[in-house]
Amino acid sequence: MFSFIPNSVLQMGTIFLSIVIEALPFVLLGCIISGALQVFLTPERVKRWLPKNRFLSIIVGSILGFFFPSCECGIIPIVHQFVKKGVPVHTAFAFMLTAPIINPVVIFSTFIAFGNTWKMAGLRMLGSFIVALIVGIWLAYIQKGTILKFPFDPEVVEPAHHTHEENESVGPRKWGHQVLHVLTHSIDEFFDTGRYLILGGLIAAAMQTYLPTRVMLTLGSTKLLAILIMLLLAFTMSLCSEADAFIGSSLLSLFGTAPVVAFLVFGPMVDIKNLLMMKRYFKTRFIVSLIGLVTLSVIGFTLFI
Repeated sequence: MFSFIPNSVLQMGTIFLSIVIEALPFVLLGCIISGALQVFLTPERVKRWLPKNRFLSIIVGSILGFFFPSCECGIIPIVHQFVKKGVPVHTAFAFMLTAPIINPVVIFSTFIAFGNTWKMAGLRMLGSFIVALIVGIWLAYIQKGTILKFPFDPEVVEPAHHTHEENESVGPRKWGHQVLHVLTHSIDEFFDTGRYLILGGLIAAAMQTYLPTRVMLTLGSTKLLAILIMLLLAFTMSLCSEADAFIGSSLLSLFGTAPVVAFLVFGPMVDIKNLLMMKRYFKTRFIVSLIGLVTLSVIGFTLFI
């Protein structure tokens, strides 16, 4: 019944469905966590848990993903909620950059994909940590002004004492009300974020189908050019961090270690899906600066290794 449709369109549809089906569970999980943060995380608790020292709080954010793993598909709603609830931006974005990479599932999948060796997994973790550290220092000491697109949203300026008082109550009725509040916020967040996932998946599928990938693969004659090509591939393919190591391992013999490490580090930090999701919450100028700094940091790290 679809014989009249060009093969390229059918291929694009297949890629689009695979991206969406792979990403939806993680987006849903991220939205549920975001709803829980909305209800239970208060500015008072943030101040009590995080170190006062900015540099130490960047370190905490960078390693937090190991204990609270999240795919990059669902990380944006969590980071947005962190910022709204008073978590310093340098801590929140350090978490955003490392959580999809420095977590047990991704570490193990990278270890398996590259022949049960720790070299690529170690370089991947080290690269993500260094990039998160650079971005965190930029946000802590250089970046000024608000990064939220809607800084005066009523939810952003919701009185902290009201939420705190609700959380102090432990009655069954109050807990039921809080769970309902979590689910309500999660559903709203899911449908709000999901449309950006759909649009991002459609663009990624179109680029994978119609962008001349074979031509790009033949251009990697120099190390820098090969790294740039792998960054572009990571951005356009928009793979989940749990699966991209197997694609990276297939390109190792063609490009070498440094470009493949760039692919593994950059992909979970910047791809079409999370770029559009970030556009929903954060200012465009900030997003451009963030992506530029991440790109330069990844290039510098991979050229060094």
